[in-house]
Amino acid sequence: MVSSAPEIPQPHRSSFLPRSVAAVVALSLGLATSVVGPVDSASAHGGEIREREYWLEDYGITEAWKDTKGAGVTVAVIDSGVDGSHPDLEGGVTGGTDVSGAGVPDGQRGIGEVPEHGTLVASLIAGRGHVPEEPKETPSASPSPSASGSPSAAPSKSAEATKEAKEPEKTPVQAAGRGSDGVVGVAPEAQLLAVSLWIGGEASGPNPAGVSIDDQIPNAVRWAVDNGASVINMSLGSTSPTWPESWDEAFLYAEQNDVVIVAAAGNRAGGSVQVGAPATMPGVLAVGGLDAKGAASRESSSEGISIGIAAPAENLVGALPGGLYASKWSGTSGAAPLVSGVAALIRAKYPELTAPQVINRIIMTARDAGIPGQDTIYGHGILDAAAAVNADLAVPEERLLGAGGVVSMAQYIETYRRGEVPPPPPPEAAASEEPLPDIPEPTVPAAQERASTSSSLPAFIVFGFGGLILVILLGGTYQVVRIHRENNMAGASRSGPPLDSGASGNPASTDALDGRSAASDSR
Repeated sequence: MVSSAPEIPQPHRSSFLPRSVAAVVALSLGLATSVVGPVDSASAHGGEIREREYWLEDYGITEAWKDTKGAGVTVAVIDSGVDGSHPDLEGGVTGGTDVSGAGVPDGQRGIGEVPEHGTLVASLIAGRGHVPEEPKETPSASPSPSASGSPSAAPSKSAEATKEAKEPEKTPVQAAGRGSDGVVGVAPEAQLLAVSLWIGGEASGPNPAGVSIDDQIPNAVRWAVDNGASVINMSLGSTSPTWPESWDEAFLYAEQNDVVIVAAAGNRAGGSVQVGAPATMPGVLAVGGLDAKGAASRESSSEGISIGIAAPAENLVGALPGGLYASKWSGTSGAAPLVSGVAALIRAKYPELTAPQVINRIIMTARDAGIPGQDTIYGHGILDAAAAVNADLAVPEERLLGAGGVVSMAQYIETYRRGEVPPPPPPEAAASEEPLPDIPEPTVPAAQERASTSSSLPAFIVFGFGGLILVILLGGTYQVVRIHRENNMAGASRSGPPLDSGASGNPASTDALDGRSAASDSR
């Protein structure tokens, strides 16, 4: 018998789940949410939890188990920490670390705003279930003595055989784990690495160790790669499609080491209307959410060209720390580990496939939904685990996953972080054209000083002509003046008054005039 889960903090509630069951808790770089609720009653046990894992059969996971259950594959759970002592995870967590500075060294204690979250996620990837506890025998009344005084006879062998015959045959889901109780994950034989980081919130506050999320994320990814993870699950995200440059090199490192990274697309209930990082990063398989009927979830998903695949994100169950269970939780935080589990199944069956080819198998075999072809709600379609693992198809080596034409972190860094626009190549001369002859550079004339001359001929000519013109002008002027003067004198003699001797009393005046006239005539 498993006791009910403790009450979980409830910052706000989701409208599509009963208020008595669901509680919304934040797990993100601040904002993406998951809806978590405890088991419905104290009498609920692991067998009832197993029966609620509808996705195992509905999405072809039990069919995929005929060939592989993920043995030999290591999946890193970068989250709030994983309780490896849970009955369903015991022996499955083979290593771990804490990158926050606030957790335990092996990453197996929950920390941050939602310390239970990492255990829930881990159980959906590689939960192993457990053998149910034998019911305790209650004391029975003493057998009444028989007539002979001996105790009553033991049940006959035929009665025991009849009892065994009445036990129903186990279904693939019941038979998948180590026992019929508890949660069984998509890849129940895979190994887990617990990488704990501190994601703060209103209740927990910022990381008491002071390590920022911008540093925790790349440190977690690098540690997971260095410690053997071939699949990394990141059920966390933000409302921003961009990410700090400090993440670039770590995700490039994972890409260069052939690691599949799966991330949650985010939830509208938590404010993530569009896909947020790290689900937007090139090469990362972003997972959108579906409701229990297989349609796009309104609250437990988001939208964007980065979504690659859609998986169940509502009415989920999972393990909680301390041997407990959550009977109903929602969010792409639960959809992502289902896809990570399928990636582990593929890597176990096809160890020769590269990480991009593993992702290609998942998206190539998806069942189309929504708008034909890829869209911003379902991505390439709905997860089909049986086809992804068992389909006979040629998987291309080139990356089919890529938003906006950017298919890898290497390409992104080259284009947006370091790249410069290359200069256009110089035009090539036509082969038939003969080379032009070399033309010498023209000589630029230099200014020279005016040469001095000893000849006075130019000045003599100028002054000579000037003097001649002056003489002509003076001569002409003289002649004009002379003619004008003579004309005046002639006019005066013709028009003068008549001489009358009796009119004047001065005989000397008359003599003087006569004298001038005579003189004039003599000239």
